[in-house]
Amino acid sequence: MQLKEKAPGIYYGWIVVFLTFLTLLVSAGIRSMPSILMLPFSTEFGWSRGSISGVISVGIFLYGLTGPFAAALLQKFGIRRVVVISLAVLAGSLAVTPLMTSLWQFEILWGLVSGLATGMMANVLGVTVSNQWFVHRRGLVVGLLTASAATGQLLFLPLLAKITVEFGWRYAIFTSVAALVIVMIVVAIWFRNHPHEVGLAPYGTDKVAPPVPFTGNIFLTPIKALLSALKNKTFWLLAGTFFFCGFSTNGLIGTHLIPACGDFGIPEVTAAGLLALMGLFDLVGTTLSGWLSDRYDNRKLLFIYYGLRGLSLMFLPYALDAGPTMLLIFSIFYGLDWIATVPPTVKLAAQEFGKENSGMIFGWIVVAHQVGASAAAYGAGVMRDWLGSYSTPFIIAGLVCLLAALMSMRIAKASTNLTVAGVSK
Repeated sequence: MQLKEKAPGIYYGWIVVFLTFLTLLVSAGIRSMPSILMLPFSTEFGWSRGSISGVISVGIFLYGLTGPFAAALLQKFGIRRVVVISLAVLAGSLAVTPLMTSLWQFEILWGLVSGLATGMMANVLGVTVSNQWFVHRRGLVVGLLTASAATGQLLFLPLLAKITVEFGWRYAIFTSVAALVIVMIVVAIWFRNHPHEVGLAPYGTDKVAPPVPFTGNIFLTPIKALLSALKNKTFWLLAGTFFFCGFSTNGLIGTHLIPACGDFGIPEVTAAGLLALMGLFDLVGTTLSGWLSDRYDNRKLLFIYYGLRGLSLMFLPYALDAGPTMLLIFSIFYGLDWIATVPPTVKLAAQEFGKENSGMIFGWIVVAHQVGASAAAYGAGVMRDWLGSYSTPFIIAGLVCLLAALMSMRIAKASTNLTVAGVSK
């Protein structure tokens, strides 16, 4: 029996997009918390920034590594079931966090459990939803869902930073758990996996048909997809540029901007506000990037995005030293470009590997992104302990972004001769 849940004049897929946006928003807000917790943990537990950064690095890496397998799980068991379970696990790990007393406990809760749980709600989730529900406007949908990460920072970071400063970090954790529980209930009630469940066709078509069942092994199929993709030059270029993307965004700025501001006497709440401002402008920039990816050469878009990001990162050490006005300029300029690279990368992956395979292949590209982020999260913390400054990591990140810009133009236009995991495009 098919559910008839079509709101008059509203395609139900947009409701699903909203629920996915909400899920990714909260998940992103949780992932951004370590940047707020680094200084309180250093004070309360005596852990060095390098040690805390190591835990964050593991979580970032597992967040990315989960992606390809999450794509298979989402297809095998349905998006709603996987998301609800992931939200429950994440809420449980956060609820136990105030009881920890040792670094190894932090490693398990935030490095292992949180990394795996949030990995199920990564960019692969947005790609899967857009592929299931949309044929037209797919780039726009990916842009919107990607931008939810920035919006999560916009809403959560200043609030959680204020709670941490005024009441302590444990109350910030409790607030996050409450938000996760609310989202879990909403998703369980209203989310639908596929247009066929509500008697609809994907947006942009008239054909109402059930989804193609996933028949592969949830562990072996992503690995087979990777082995096939490794033979493809475009995969290496997309993964390479995305490595530098992660190196220069959530691994570096997302993790270390607040501590870097602290080195210059900028209060934690103010620094969190700068990240939130970046989130506001990235919401605009990434959504616009999704719109542009449907209309222009995505390789050229990546060239522009990486080039501008590289210049902004090399400007950051000067901005920190120069004061609030320069930091504000950096936040706006960098924010517009924070993760605008995702929609063109998704589009290029879909063109090269086909819609059915693009979720898993993009999942492996995200692994490269998170390896880069993990390296930056740990490396920048260690370099700060050694050198007493974040200037060198910021300059290095700017230079590798310029390299990524050049790599983007080496990506070939879509080919039609690749078979991934035994399935031809």
